[in-house]
Amino acid sequence: MLILIGAAPTAYALNRTMADDTTPAFVQASTAASRVFAARAAGAPEPEAAPARRTVTEALKTKDLNRPQVYAALAALSNDIATSVRNYGAIRTVPAAQTQNLRSDMYLAADAVRLLPGAGADLSEADEAVLKGYSKLLNAGTRYIPGWVKVCVALALGLGTMVGWKRIVVTVGEKIGKTHLTYAQGASAEIVAAGTIGLAELYGLPVSTTHILSSGVAGTMAANGSGLQASTVRNMALAWILTLPAAIMLAAGLFFILRHVF
Repeated sequence: MLILIGAAPTAYALNRTMADDTTPAFVQASTAASRVFAARAAGAPEPEAAPARRTVTEALKTKDLNRPQVYAALAALSNDIATSVRNYGAIRTVPAAQTQNLRSDMYLAADAVRLLPGAGADLSEADEAVLKGYSKLLNAGTRYIPGWVKVCVALALGLGTMVGWKRIVVTVGEKIGKTHLTYAQGASAEIVAAGTIGLAELYGLPVSTTHILSSGVAGTMAANGSGLQASTVRNMALAWILTLPAAIMLAAGLFFILRHVF
């Protein structure tokens, strides 16, 4: 999906499958949200679209959103979104030249609405309802994955598991510890992995399921007294250490190439 958005933003950066009859509701929600933001701007003037984007972007980085200047910028962005959709008639008819700005505005507004309660914003129930409905429409317009993309990803994951399952199973079950993994050890490791991943999801922490499960298996081996295979543990630790810088360099290289190609 990221490749599609990067390579063909005109077609995939916005949800162009949204029905045209959703346009009035979208414009109405944007206007209502703008009024909510403007009411908290304490008289701060609404900036132009470009300065408004910069203000909201900086506020999102620091999570310092509960300020009049930020509310004024959000009001400006919401008005700009409403004007764009109204002028073009629907999201699917937004021209290529305006797609990036509209998508950025929608993303910024949606993220700001999501983070406002945690930033100390004291919203009434009515205002919360307005912003919640607005956020849903914004997400529907930007966070859309075509059905064929989901099918392709599912097939790729399924085929990859069919081809590569044995190497993973053998490594986890036989090469982490000096003895074979028992049923009790496997169950313990899975329970720990499920609990850890659940907590990470709750708090929004980036984790690797493979790293968590492998660590759980190593923990059961250590607790059982069966010992660990130093070579496997060393290779796993090196992989964990190298993953982040390797991913950074690969991403930077691909971005550099794609930016010059496209």
